[in-house]
Amino acid sequence: MFNELKKYLVKPGLYTPSTNNFWDDEHISKGLLAAHLNPDWDAASRKHKFLDQSVRWIRKIAPPAQYKFLLDLGCGPGLYAERFSSAGYVVTGVDFSKRSIEYAKEQTLMKKSNIRYLYQNYLNINFLEEFDVVTLIYCDYGALSKTERRQLLEKVYQALKPNGKFIVDVFTPRMRNKESRSWSYSAEGGFWSPEHHLCLEAVYQYDDEDETELRQVIVITEENVKCYNIWDHFFTKEKLLAEIEPIGFKSFEFYGDVAGKEFSETGETICCVCTK
Repeated sequence: MFNELKKYLVKPGLYTPSTNNFWDDEHISKGLLAAHLNPDWDAASRKHKFLDQSVRWIRKIAPPAQYKFLLDLGCGPGLYAERFSSAGYVVTGVDFSKRSIEYAKEQTLMKKSNIRYLYQNYLNINFLEEFDVVTLIYCDYGALSKTERRQLLEKVYQALKPNGKFIVDVFTPRMRNKESRSWSYSAEGGFWSPEHHLCLEAVYQYDDEDETELRQVIVITEENVKCYNIWDHFFTKEKLLAEIEPIGFKSFEFYGDVAGKEFSETGETICCVCTK
Protein backbone atom coordinates (compact mmCIF):
# COMPACT_ATOMS: atom_id res chain seq x y z
CA MET A 1 0.00 0.00 0.00
CA PHE A 2 2.93 2.34 0.65
CA ASN A 3 3.91 2.23 -3.03
CA GLU A 4 0.30 2.94 -3.96
CA LEU A 5 0.26 6.00 -1.69
CA LYS A 6 3.57 7.40 -2.92
CA LYS A 7 2.11 8.38 -6.28
CA TYR A 8 -0.36 10.68 -4.54
CA LEU A 9 2.34 12.68 -2.75
CA VAL A 10 2.97 14.83 -5.82
CA LYS A 11 0.75 17.32 -7.61
CA PRO A 12 -1.21 15.43 -10.30
CA GLY A 13 -1.20 16.43 -13.92
CA LEU A 14 -3.99 18.68 -15.12
CA TYR A 15 -7.30 16.77 -15.38
CA THR A 16 -5.88 13.50 -14.10
CA PRO A 17 -9.06 11.44 -13.62
CA SER A 18 -10.31 10.04 -10.33
CA THR A 19 -9.72 6.35 -9.71
CA ASN A 20 -13.38 5.87 -8.76
CA ASN A 21 -16.73 7.33 -9.82
CA PHE A 22 -17.71 10.08 -7.36
CA TRP A 23 -21.34 10.70 -8.37
CA ASP A 24 -22.48 7.08 -8.53
CA ASP A 25 -20.41 5.58 -5.72
CA GLU A 26 -22.80 3.38 -3.73
CA HIS A 27 -21.85 4.96 -0.38
CA ILE A 28 -20.96 8.53 -1.35
CA SER A 29 -24.19 8.98 -3.29
CA LYS A 30 -26.12 8.35 -0.05
CA GLY A 31 -24.28 11.23 1.62
CA LEU A 32 -24.80 13.48 -1.40
CA LEU A 33 -28.54 12.79 -1.38
CA ALA A 34 -28.73 13.53 2.34
CA ALA A 35 -26.90 16.82 1.74
CA HIS A 36 -29.33 17.75 -1.04
CA LEU A 37 -32.31 17.07 1.20
CA ASN A 38 -31.07 18.97 4.26
CA PRO A 39 -33.10 22.22 4.12
CA ASP A 40 -30.62 24.21 6.21
CA TRP A 41 -27.34 23.16 4.61
CA ASP A 42 -25.62 24.94 1.69
CA ALA A 43 -23.89 21.79 0.48
CA ALA A 44 -25.00 19.74 -2.54
CA SER A 45 -27.93 22.15 -2.93
CA ARG A 46 -28.52 25.59 -1.51
CA LYS A 47 -30.79 26.06 1.48
CA HIS A 48 -34.39 25.37 0.62
CA LYS A 49 -35.48 28.91 1.52
CA PHE A 50 -33.12 30.18 -1.19
CA LEU A 51 -34.51 27.65 -3.67
CA ASP A 52 -37.99 29.11 -3.15
CA GLN A 53 -36.68 32.66 -3.69
CA SER A 54 -34.80 31.54 -6.78
CA VAL A 55 -37.81 29.90 -8.43
CA ARG A 56 -39.99 32.94 -7.72
CA TRP A 57 -37.40 35.16 -9.42
CA ILE A 58 -36.99 32.84 -12.43
CA ARG A 59 -40.77 32.70 -12.78
CA LYS A 60 -40.75 36.51 -12.85
CA ILE A 61 -38.10 36.89 -15.58
CA ALA A 62 -39.33 33.89 -17.61
CA PRO A 63 -43.04 33.44 -16.85
CA PRO A 64 -44.29 29.95 -17.71
CA ALA A 65 -47.16 31.39 -19.75
CA GLN A 66 -44.50 32.46 -22.29
CA TYR A 67 -41.64 30.09 -21.38
CA LYS A 68 -43.45 26.82 -20.77
CA PHE A 69 -40.85 24.09 -21.30
CA LEU A 70 -37.89 24.04 -18.89
CA LEU A 71 -34.77 21.84 -18.85
CA ASP A 72 -33.01 21.57 -15.46
CA LEU A 73 -29.42 20.36 -15.95
CA GLY A 74 -27.74 18.77 -12.94
CA CYS A 75 -31.17 18.45 -11.34
CA GLY A 76 -30.05 16.13 -8.52
CA PRO A 77 -33.02 14.77 -6.55
CA GLY A 78 -35.40 17.27 -8.14
CA LEU A 79 -35.53 20.06 -5.55
CA TYR A 80 -35.60 22.78 -8.20
CA ALA A 81 -37.53 20.65 -10.69
CA GLU A 82 -40.44 20.07 -8.29
CA ARG A 83 -40.59 23.78 -7.53
CA PHE A 84 -40.46 24.65 -11.22
CA SER A 85 -43.30 22.21 -11.87
CA SER A 86 -45.40 23.74 -9.09
CA ALA A 87 -44.69 27.17 -10.58
CA GLY A 88 -46.30 26.12 -13.86
CA TYR A 89 -43.45 24.85 -16.05
CA VAL A 90 -43.31 21.57 -17.94
CA VAL A 91 -40.02 20.21 -16.61
CA THR A 92 -37.31 17.83 -17.77
CA GLY A 93 -34.47 17.08 -15.35
CA VAL A 94 -31.08 15.58 -16.24
CA ASP A 95 -28.49 14.28 -13.78
CA PHE A 96 -25.59 11.82 -13.71
CA SER A 97 -26.32 10.49 -10.20
CA LYS A 98 -28.43 7.37 -10.43
CA ARG A 99 -29.45 7.57 -6.76
CA SER A 100 -30.62 11.17 -7.08
CA ILE A 101 -32.59 10.48 -10.26
CA GLU A 102 -34.26 7.44 -8.68
CA TYR A 103 -35.27 9.58 -5.69
CA ALA A 104 -36.57 12.32 -8.00
CA LYS A 105 -38.65 9.81 -9.99
CA GLU A 106 -40.17 8.45 -6.77
CA GLN A 107 -41.11 11.98 -5.73
CA THR A 108 -42.73 12.89 -9.02
CA LEU A 109 -44.83 9.70 -8.90
CA MET A 110 -45.87 10.40 -5.32
CA LYS A 111 -46.68 14.07 -6.03
CA LYS A 112 -48.08 13.38 -9.51
CA SER A 113 -46.00 16.24 -10.90
CA ASN A 114 -45.23 14.41 -14.19
CA ILE A 115 -41.65 15.64 -14.43
CA ARG A 116 -39.51 13.79 -16.97
CA TYR A 117 -36.18 12.71 -15.43
CA LEU A 118 -33.21 11.43 -17.43
CA TYR A 119 -30.23 9.62 -15.93
CA GLN A 120 -27.59 11.02 -18.28
CA ASN A 121 -24.40 13.05 -18.50
CA TYR A 122 -25.69 16.46 -19.59
CA LEU A 123 -22.70 16.88 -21.88
CA ASN A 124 -24.37 14.26 -24.07
CA ILE A 125 -27.84 15.81 -24.43
CA ASN A 126 -29.12 16.21 -27.99
CA PHE A 127 -32.31 18.26 -27.85
CA LEU A 128 -33.25 20.46 -30.79
CA GLU A 129 -35.20 23.67 -30.02
CA GLU A 130 -37.32 21.85 -27.44
CA PHE A 131 -37.06 24.19 -24.42
CA ASP A 132 -37.90 27.78 -23.53
CA VAL A 133 -35.63 27.82 -20.47
CA VAL A 134 -32.50 25.86 -19.59
CA THR A 135 -31.05 26.10 -16.08
CA LEU A 136 -27.65 25.04 -14.75
CA ILE A 137 -27.66 26.05 -11.10
CA TYR A 138 -25.24 25.88 -8.14
CA CYS A 139 -22.10 26.63 -10.09
CA ASP A 140 -21.84 23.26 -11.87
CA TYR A 141 -20.50 25.10 -14.91
CA GLY A 142 -17.15 25.67 -13.19
CA ALA A 143 -16.59 21.97 -12.61
CA LEU A 144 -16.11 21.48 -16.35
CA SER A 145 -12.96 21.96 -18.40
CA LYS A 146 -12.88 24.71 -21.02
CA THR A 147 -13.51 22.17 -23.79
CA GLU A 148 -16.43 20.66 -21.89
CA ARG A 149 -17.89 24.10 -21.19
CA ARG A 150 -17.84 24.92 -24.90
CA GLN A 151 -19.49 21.57 -25.66
CA LEU A 152 -22.19 22.23 -23.06
CA LEU A 153 -22.92 25.75 -24.30
CA GLU A 154 -23.38 24.49 -27.83
CA LYS A 155 -25.74 21.75 -26.59
CA VAL A 156 -27.75 24.29 -24.55
CA TYR A 157 -28.00 26.71 -27.47
CA GLN A 158 -29.23 23.89 -29.70
CA ALA A 159 -31.79 22.79 -27.08
CA LEU A 160 -33.33 26.27 -26.72
CA LYS A 161 -36.12 27.63 -28.86
CA PRO A 162 -35.60 31.09 -30.43
CA ASN A 163 -35.75 33.73 -27.66
CA GLY A 164 -35.24 31.00 -25.05
CA LYS A 165 -33.23 31.72 -21.92
CA PHE A 166 -30.19 29.98 -20.43
CA ILE A 167 -29.78 30.68 -16.71
CA VAL A 168 -26.40 29.76 -15.22
CA ASP A 169 -24.43 30.72 -12.11
CA VAL A 170 -20.70 30.52 -11.34
CA PHE A 171 -18.30 31.21 -8.50
CA THR A 172 -16.05 34.27 -8.68
CA PRO A 173 -12.31 34.37 -7.83
CA ARG A 174 -13.27 35.34 -4.27
CA MET A 175 -14.12 31.66 -3.75
CA ARG A 176 -10.71 30.39 -4.87
CA ASN A 177 -8.85 28.42 -2.20
CA LYS A 178 -5.19 28.60 -1.22
CA GLU A 179 -3.08 25.51 -1.80
CA SER A 180 -3.14 23.28 1.27
CA ARG A 181 -2.82 19.75 2.59
CA SER A 182 -4.60 18.12 5.53
CA TRP A 183 -5.61 14.73 6.85
CA SER A 184 -8.39 13.34 9.01
CA TYR A 185 -9.39 9.97 10.47
CA SER A 186 -12.94 8.62 10.74
CA ALA A 187 -13.11 5.80 13.26
CA GLU A 188 -16.71 4.86 12.52
CA GLY A 189 -16.99 5.68 8.84
CA GLY A 190 -18.24 8.89 7.29
CA PHE A 191 -19.06 10.64 4.03
CA TRP A 192 -16.24 9.04 2.03
CA SER A 193 -16.49 5.43 3.26
CA PRO A 194 -18.72 3.31 5.53
CA GLU A 195 -15.58 1.78 7.07
CA HIS A 196 -13.06 3.43 9.36
CA HIS A 197 -10.74 5.34 7.03
CA LEU A 198 -8.09 7.99 6.64
CA CYS A 199 -8.59 10.97 4.33
CA LEU A 200 -5.70 12.89 2.80
CA GLU A 201 -6.97 16.13 1.26
CA ALA A 202 -5.14 18.67 -0.86
CA VAL A 203 -5.97 21.81 -2.82
CA TYR A 204 -3.80 22.52 -5.86
CA GLN A 205 -3.73 25.55 -8.16
CA TYR A 206 -2.61 25.33 -11.81
CA ASP A 207 -0.99 27.95 -14.02
CA ASP A 208 -2.91 26.97 -17.15
CA GLU A 209 -4.84 29.66 -19.03
CA ASP A 210 -8.03 28.50 -17.30
CA GLU A 211 -6.54 28.95 -13.79
CA THR A 212 -7.80 25.54 -12.75
CA GLU A 213 -8.22 24.46 -9.14
CA LEU A 214 -8.20 20.88 -7.87
CA ARG A 215 -9.55 19.50 -4.62
CA GLN A 216 -8.06 16.02 -4.25
CA VAL A 217 -9.31 13.51 -1.67
CA ILE A 218 -7.41 10.27 -1.04
CA VAL A 219 -9.51 7.76 0.93
CA ILE A 220 -7.51 4.99 2.62
CA THR A 221 -9.17 1.92 4.14
CA GLU A 222 -7.68 -1.37 5.28
CA GLU A 223 -8.16 -2.87 1.84
CA ASN A 224 -7.78 -0.10 -0.75
CA VAL A 225 -6.87 3.44 -1.73
CA LYS A 226 -9.29 5.61 -3.72
CA CYS A 227 -8.57 8.98 -5.28
CA TYR A 228 -11.24 11.58 -6.05
CA ASN A 229 -10.17 14.58 -8.14
CA ILE A 230 -12.72 17.41 -8.09
CA TRP A 231 -11.90 20.23 -10.52
CA ASP A 232 -13.15 23.81 -10.38
CA HIS A 233 -12.92 27.19 -12.16
CA PHE A 234 -13.79 30.75 -11.21
CA PHE A 235 -15.13 33.59 -13.34
CA THR A 236 -15.30 37.32 -13.64
CA LYS A 237 -18.19 38.85 -15.55
CA GLU A 238 -15.84 39.51 -18.49
CA LYS A 239 -14.46 35.97 -18.57
CA LEU A 240 -17.93 34.42 -18.45
CA LEU A 241 -19.22 36.69 -21.20
CA ALA A 242 -16.18 35.92 -23.37
CA GLU A 243 -17.06 32.22 -23.23
CA ILE A 244 -20.80 32.48 -23.81
CA GLU A 245 -21.07 35.32 -26.34
CA PRO A 246 -19.39 33.48 -29.28
CA ILE A 247 -21.99 30.69 -29.06
CA GLY A 248 -24.58 33.02 -30.59
CA PHE A 249 -26.74 34.30 -27.73
CA LYS A 250 -28.05 37.76 -28.53
CA SER A 251 -28.38 39.34 -25.07
CA PHE A 252 -27.03 38.92 -21.55
CA GLU A 253 -28.10 40.07 -18.10
CA PHE A 254 -25.92 39.72 -15.01
CA TYR A 255 -26.98 39.32 -11.39
CA GLY A 256 -25.29 38.58 -8.09
CA ASP A 257 -27.02 35.24 -7.68
CA VAL A 258 -29.72 33.06 -9.18
CA ALA A 259 -32.39 34.74 -7.06
CA GLY A 260 -31.91 38.12 -8.78
CA LYS A 261 -29.55 39.85 -6.35
CA GLU A 262 -27.94 42.97 -7.84
CA PHE A 263 -24.62 42.21 -9.53
CA SER A 264 -21.49 43.27 -7.64
CA GLU A 265 -17.83 43.11 -8.65
CA THR A 266 -17.05 41.92 -5.11
CA GLY A 267 -19.66 39.15 -4.94
CA GLU A 268 -19.00 35.43 -4.48
CA THR A 269 -21.28 34.33 -7.33
CA ILE A 270 -22.46 35.60 -10.71
CA CYS A 271 -25.69 34.65 -12.46
CA CYS A 272 -25.98 35.18 -16.20
CA VAL A 273 -29.30 35.11 -18.06
CA CYS A 274 -28.55 34.56 -21.75
CA THR A 275 -31.24 34.98 -24.40
CA LYS A 276 -31.02 33.11 -27.70
